[in-house]
Amino acid sequence: MKRFFIYLLLSTVTVASTAQVAGDEDKDMYNKGQQRDQQAVLDAVKGWWTQSMKTHEERIAWWHQAKFGMFIHWGIYSLPGGEWKGKKVGGYAEHLMRKEMIPRSEYLELAHRFNPVLFNADEWARAARDAGMRYMIITAKHHDGFAMYPSSVSDFNIHAQTPFKRDPLAELAAACKKYGIKFGFYYSHAFDWEHPDAPGNDWEYNNPGGDKNLFGGRDWYDQHPELLPKAVKYVNEKAIPQIKELLTKYHPDIIWFDTPHKLPFSENLRILKAIRETDPQVVVNGRLARSAARNYGDYLNTGDRPAEFAPVTGDWEAIPTTNESYGYSRYDNSHKSVPFFIQLLAKAASRGGNLLMNIGPKGDGAIDVKDLAILKGIGNWVTQNSESIYNVTPSPLPLQNWGVSTMQENKIYLHVFEFPADRKLYIGGLQSAISNAYILSDKKAVTAKRIGPDDVLIDLSGVAADTANTVVVLELKAPAKTDQTFFIAPNIPTSRLLAFDAQLQGKGFGFGDGKADRYYVDGWKSPAQQLIWKLRTIQVQSYDVVIKYVTGKECGGTYKLLLNNAVSVEGTVQHTKSGVVTEKIGRLELKQGVNTLVLSPGMISGTELMKLLEVQLVRTGNK
Repeated sequence: MKRFFIYLLLSTVTVASTAQVAGDEDKDMYNKGQQRDQQAVLDAVKGWWTQSMKTHEERIAWWHQAKFGMFIHWGIYSLPGGEWKGKKVGGYAEHLMRKEMIPRSEYLELAHRFNPVLFNADEWARAARDAGMRYMIITAKHHDGFAMYPSSVSDFNIHAQTPFKRDPLAELAAACKKYGIKFGFYYSHAFDWEHPDAPGNDWEYNNPGGDKNLFGGRDWYDQHPELLPKAVKYVNEKAIPQIKELLTKYHPDIIWFDTPHKLPFSENLRILKAIRETDPQVVVNGRLARSAARNYGDYLNTGDRPAEFAPVTGDWEAIPTTNESYGYSRYDNSHKSVPFFIQLLAKAASRGGNLLMNIGPKGDGAIDVKDLAILKGIGNWVTQNSESIYNVTPSPLPLQNWGVSTMQENKIYLHVFEFPADRKLYIGGLQSAISNAYILSDKKAVTAKRIGPDDVLIDLSGVAADTANTVVVLELKAPAKTDQTFFIAPNIPTSRLLAFDAQLQGKGFGFGDGKADRYYVDGWKSPAQQLIWKLRTIQVQSYDVVIKYVTGKECGGTYKLLLNNAVSVEGTVQHTKSGVVTEKIGRLELKQGVNTLVLSPGMISGTELMKLLEVQLVRTGNK
């Protein structure tokens, strides 16, 4: 069943993620396309946009190869770092102005104290290069409207309003060029909290698009079209002129946008047209102009802070951040581990995507030591294993319960996250002959033995396991030929069957945005809807079955897990204060060969059954 990348198109949220509050993100973040916008769409599709896509592959070639980049959220909000007037402010620290409803004049007082004397562009670029990052994107202007460069369009900028009389963006552009890193900007085109005509600021200007929902909330421009001329004035007087200024002054390789839902689709298309007229070769991400029909940018983006990836076709990019805030927060110590990011990078590469990992430098210009430690740890791994990440394509191997795989020419790279305790690595679904096998980091040869027409056994005796990701290289004698059934190696303690990886039977399903505890399939409202996994094993094996899902007051009912057309396990949807349920629901036995596991509703007593995250098979021992 063909499925498209729809994290943000179909995602719903029932439990708040760590430290986030309403208004930090929009669940859809795309335009619904009203009649007003149809002429702009026709002009684009029949003219300038279609013409611009003729050079798409040439424009995006470097981005395809880069795979790994550094995202930087840095602004005057980095100085308070999630604190205002002695009070801790939760959620995204870069949203301080909105959360505390700070007037423009008071925010300027903060700017007057912003003096990042420890900023060193060379050190930032070197840290990115040493971590294996091949492109960098920094906030030229975030939602607060403050330009981090000397803008001639508005004096609300770093040169005019702070003691720091330098241009950090020019310095970073030069440093990135020195280290061979592609460079670009994040620009908030639709939100601008300092501008009296822009969407967002509803505490000082009573503008639409803010948290108070004064004028119809998300779709304010449909319910109050009389307000649209103000937003158009902002776009004409600030957004488009500053975007053109960035393009002509710095000649970036890429420009990155966000929150397009704050403006009508016609305005977003008009901004994109201005970009294409100014610089036809700059790469534009997928959060400027997109609808349910198509994405008008050069690639797609996942939701913020993903932990898992939904099915995807085409070019895409994920944007995790080291903790839970993009801008620096002195209170947020929820930093993920180095292995988390190494595995996330491999997962993205294995599915044909890029990873743009965010850090939030401090207000004094220094990078947080916790971020530096993460960057160094990733860099140590990438130094030894870069070949398995860059210039690779998704491997034709099926899903494996020990990790993921990538491919380059005649080489398949096995990214082993779950290193087998008995040092026997079972590879399922590989039918091609192997000419050579070795560990990528030290080129240590390993023995590969065929144990069936579809399976190979790698002997890892004497191999030092990498706690994050041990990469085994298989050189093939001929083009890869594979079987596509999810392979469950018998010696891996826990096999995770993600809802994202299931075949979805029936209409109405949607995907969560991939964050921790939001990598679910939802919209489960009909008994005709099922999730199906086909699994192949090489021996009979008994497993405890653990189910994990998100629940809420709208969820309820019973479900059944069928193995090979027989009812094996039944359960009732539970409710917890956290909103996440993880429970053992029974035991089943997989036969040798192909098994079909089907999760079906029994009775749905809520508006939906549950939001399934995964089913886990926990090995109980050989039978």
